[in-house]
Amino acid sequence: MKKNLRLRTIFILITTVLGILAIIWPFGRKPTLEDFTSLAQVRANASKNIHLGLDLKGGIHLVMQVQAEEAVQTIINGDAEVAKVKLTEKGIPLAGDPEVDATNHVIRVRVGDTARIAEAETELTKEFNGSTIGGQGWSSSISGDTITYSLSNDEARRIRESAHQQAMNIVHNRVDQLGVAEPIVTGHGAKDAYQILLQLPGQDDPERVKKLLQAESRLELRPVVGSTQSVYPTREAATQSPGFNPAEQEVLPYVERNETPDPVAGAPAEPELPQIERFMVVEKKAIVAGQDLRDARALPDQFNSRNYQISFSLKPGGAERFGTWTGANIGKDLAIVLNGQVQSAPRIQGQISDNGQITGNFSKNSAEDLALTLRSGALPARIVYQEERTVGPSLGADSIRQGLISSVVGLSVVCLFLLYYYRASGVNAIVALILNLLFLVAFIAWSGAVLTLPGIAGVILLIGMAVDSNVLIFERIREELRNGKVVRSAVDTGFAKAFTTIMDTHVTTIVSAVFLFVFGTGPIKGFAVTLIVGLLANLFTAVFVSRTMFIGTVNRGGRPAETLSI
Repeated sequence: MKKNLRLRTIFILITTVLGILAIIWPFGRKPTLEDFTSLAQVRANASKNIHLGLDLKGGIHLVMQVQAEEAVQTIINGDAEVAKVKLTEKGIPLAGDPEVDATNHVIRVRVGDTARIAEAETELTKEFNGSTIGGQGWSSSISGDTITYSLSNDEARRIRESAHQQAMNIVHNRVDQLGVAEPIVTGHGAKDAYQILLQLPGQDDPERVKKLLQAESRLELRPVVGSTQSVYPTREAATQSPGFNPAEQEVLPYVERNETPDPVAGAPAEPELPQIERFMVVEKKAIVAGQDLRDARALPDQFNSRNYQISFSLKPGGAERFGTWTGANIGKDLAIVLNGQVQSAPRIQGQISDNGQITGNFSKNSAEDLALTLRSGALPARIVYQEERTVGPSLGADSIRQGLISSVVGLSVVCLFLLYYYRASGVNAIVALILNLLFLVAFIAWSGAVLTLPGIAGVILLIGMAVDSNVLIFERIREELRNGKVVRSAVDTGFAKAFTTIMDTHVTTIVSAVFLFVFGTGPIKGFAVTLIVGLLANLFTAVFVSRTMFIGTVNRGGRPAETLSI
């Protein structure tokens, strides 16, 4: 019996210590002695480990809608261009450019040689359906010299749903790189509404977040026609340059950035400088594009540490094409084009394979935002903001304070009742209850789960459920004592009979909480997680910890106790 009690006590002490360490451990760095001896540092580590939700910490709540129909129209317009290129490659003449009816999801292609219209229909049907589900997204019909292609409703819905999911992934990627702890990015509203719910605890600048989420990231590396000296003051002057070929070349704005650099500490802010816009002729065909990008990072400019540049690297396929082109074009200029604007046009000094830089007087914030946007990819369609709320930290602090007061008051009243009604045995229940809360907080800190206001409500609910388990056990023990059993036998029988009831109530509640977690939204999931973990901890504390304390009580002094304060 003594050996069993010793092993139980050691196990409880180990789990308690591990629980405390999970709360105060400095995750992400090597711990120091100060982390465990300084009260201020212990509190700082605990605050960092326990992630608070939007309703407690304050932050930004956004509901946005993906303009998913734009993705469908982009596909249709792209297929119309493909039709033109494909038939030209096959030598099949066209009677004008393909006509697009984007509203009805229709493309009409007029063929100049009606004798080859069946061949044209076969080629285009194969080309259009190559990327659709089952190869059946487009249907076609021939009337005279016109082939009419119609996109099926099922395929249009698939494109919209894909655009919605892709937009959610990109939003998640961009938000993750902001460094927000436990952001919520999930679908919202009806399935065909294509909405996204975004919650960012701790953020207080919604305009920067919205700008970052809507930012485009179309990166292209294109050959410059002529040299960087061939810069024109107007678009018209560029189109009239010698040898300009609109079929293969285009004019893009070349903006010389004069962004104000990051201020020196203690120095007055510098005035905003104007951006000088000129124009440059570049090839339409890009050497590599954004989808070839592997990584992008903001780094201080090597010649001026107050300015920043974006260093990027390419995937193997893009790196191979880039290396081949730069090796064959040493001494020529290359335009780095971002969202239709030439950002910089460096001269190729030697063969470059997998990396490069975007320069142009970027500040630290703008360089980091641009690098983040490039890494996360381009949105498949625009997003429109439908709801915006900013929760102030003072409101969250009030919620925390009121939640803590409620918990402490409830816990105090329960402890007083236990001591009054169950006397010395009430101490067992109080210790089990405190350990229950310790293990719950330890799990939240260790797992990175978010504590929300509904989560605090779950904690208060758990206090009641933990007491209920102990009440069941104590009343069973009292009943056995009234029936004339000795103390040890009454304790063993009381725990044995109460265990089945406790297990049944906990399992049914956990199953209900699992459904809340699976089908609920963010705050409901927080409540469910708190409830599930707390109930599992309560099974351990109410059955194992409390029984261990009773074993120690009834065998105090080496002899079985004859009475029990309960």
